[in-house]
Amino acid sequence: MDLKPKTGSPVLTDPAPINKSRLGIHSSMLPCSQSILTAPRKKPIKLDDVRSNGWLDAMHSSSPPRKKIVKDFGVEIASDDTDVVYNSWMVKYPSALTTFEHILSHAKDKKIVIFLDYDGTLSPIVDDPDRAFMSADMRAAVKGVAEYFPTTIISGRSRDKVHELVGLTELYYAGSHGMDIMFPLQDTSSVHHSSYVRSTDKQGKEVNLFQPAREFISMIDEVFRTLVDVTKDIPGAKVENHKFCTSVHYRNVDEKSWRTVAQLVHDVLKHYPRLRLTHGRKVLEVRPVIDWDKGKAVEFLLESLGLSNSDEVLPIYIGDDRTDEDAFKVLREGNRGYGILVSSIPKESKAFLSLRDTLEVAEFLKNLVKWKEQVDKKP
Repeated sequence: MDLKPKTGSPVLTDPAPINKSRLGIHSSMLPCSQSILTAPRKKPIKLDDVRSNGWLDAMHSSSPPRKKIVKDFGVEIASDDTDVVYNSWMVKYPSALTTFEHILSHAKDKKIVIFLDYDGTLSPIVDDPDRAFMSADMRAAVKGVAEYFPTTIISGRSRDKVHELVGLTELYYAGSHGMDIMFPLQDTSSVHHSSYVRSTDKQGKEVNLFQPAREFISMIDEVFRTLVDVTKDIPGAKVENHKFCTSVHYRNVDEKSWRTVAQLVHDVLKHYPRLRLTHGRKVLEVRPVIDWDKGKAVEFLLESLGLSNSDEVLPIYIGDDRTDEDAFKVLREGNRGYGILVSSIPKESKAFLSLRDTLEVAEFLKNLVKWKEQVDKKP
């Protein structure tokens, strides 16, 4: 069975043009300068725009129903048939557990590098994002992997928040979908970026910070406060500030009010042409319009850590959401590693392998540790 990645297009595309430089951030990737505008106060809500621009459809498609699953062909399958359909889907996206030995065959004489999403990958998806905690078993698995392999968590959450939730110092952290990266001090002369800031981590150790959207911090904060205000009367709506992006969660909002939530966000964003909307799992995310995503973050980290030589390195990225597709695409198109989708339902992806849930993620990570320990014991 051939398990090497193949080329493909991303599930989530950026409106910004792709820069031809492999990693360089140039002024051409940003729109013309735009002063920060204050969104107007409340006005009567018009529920026209979000249906015509496809936002509402995207909200439904990124929020699959629990009792039914939808095949790529648009045919609904009853929950009783879930296992049959899932097993058929796994022919295209084999389990990373059952193909583990094949993965190791490609890892021979290469350095494995691990990238992990947080929500839905290391912690289960829960109604309250503030209570998305890792299990003790998962924390031990991540800690074990980080002791043997360079490991980075790339989350949509703020870097400080995901660091607080994970609570491990053995790994690297990239927050706001890779727009806020902390990595160790070292020679960065070979890297094409110059937007480094020297800082200290929570242990007082000097580190490098890379924040390509730094100029947007005040704008994101303003939009966050506006969105909190305009959604405060919608039961279940929750707005989070991730420093370089802000999220509007509608997981606990009555589905009849989703259209209202989307319209409120739409009306705010009309006044911020340098910001854009992306869709996650029952969340609307507002981000800067820059050519940067989790895929770019993976490339940046590999190069910054001196691990960009595809003949010597095998990156593995594990994630569950639309935003992870950019990273899956980078690994697939570069024929350089494995994207592993965490999903209990069939869906199209640029990942190459799959894991069903967080329990299988922990098992996969522990298998990597066991394998490495055995390799190191050999004379």
